[in-house]
Amino acid sequence: MPADTTTPLRGISLKVVSVLAFLLMQTCIKSAGQDIPAGQITFLRSFFALVPILIYLAFIGQFRRAWHTDSFGGHLKRGVLGILAMAAGFYGLVHLPLPDAIALGYSSPLLAVMFAAIFLKEKVRIYRWTAVGIGLVGVVIISLPKLSMFDEGTMGSEQAMGAAAVILSAVLGGFAMIQTRQLVRTEKTATIVLYFSLTAAVFSLASFPFGWVPMTAAQATLLAFAGVFGGLGQILLTESYRHADVSTIAPFEYTSILLGSAIAYVLFGDVPTMTMLIGTAITVSAGIFIIYREHQLGLERKAARKASPPSTA
Repeated sequence: MPADTTTPLRGISLKVVSVLAFLLMQTCIKSAGQDIPAGQITFLRSFFALVPILIYLAFIGQFRRAWHTDSFGGHLKRGVLGILAMAAGFYGLVHLPLPDAIALGYSSPLLAVMFAAIFLKEKVRIYRWTAVGIGLVGVVIISLPKLSMFDEGTMGSEQAMGAAAVILSAVLGGFAMIQTRQLVRTEKTATIVLYFSLTAAVFSLASFPFGWVPMTAAQATLLAFAGVFGGLGQILLTESYRHADVSTIAPFEYTSILLGSAIAYVLFGDVPTMTMLIGTAITVSAGIFIIYREHQLGLERKAARKASPPSTA
């Protein structure tokens, strides 16, 4: 459905609330503790995300239509990439300060631009290549102090592994974005959201033989809420694009670093380092520039289509 550009404030509001929902999801996961395997976290997050998603689909009258797909294999591929990215990201989340995990995750859209040029043969000009390069420099600035901690005892090694896991998650997430771009050509948004949550729950359940652990009631409750918040975040994000263009909404993704830093300070006592702040500023600036360039190119393509005479063939 095309965006209703007459209500951009509603779209922006929905986007910001979706960012908050995803942050609450991350906060619940981090609060559950480090002793729960990433596969177990991923299953519970994916399974309980289905609750708000199925209710939402029934509410908008798309419950039956959402199950129809012409690309089941594409959804499986998207699910595998997404579940691996999610598991790696959750591992990093519980072993890193929340702001660091969020900031490193910003590298995923930068990598998606690069992968789109390589695998989808999308035309990426020098401006966006430069922005990607600068953004990745910011990622290196954030991650290098963490990655250099491998030999600094248990805590240092855990943070180093966490940083490496989030970077791996960003790489896999970039590939998942590419697969999603291919799916949206033929599949409805509701179908993509539904099948991702289903495949994520099924695939992550396969990690059970590799050592799930008993949980306390508090841990189980936190992870159930993580799933519900994750599902709500997906719904709110989807709805936001019905009310405003992508170029209008996308920059508000970066409000997560402000909200996340506040939550991390209050709940976990995490204080961002100067290195992390500098790297984040560089990465966010590059991401916003790419969004701006995408918007400008979209306007140029629209103007070119209007200027082209209709075909008489």
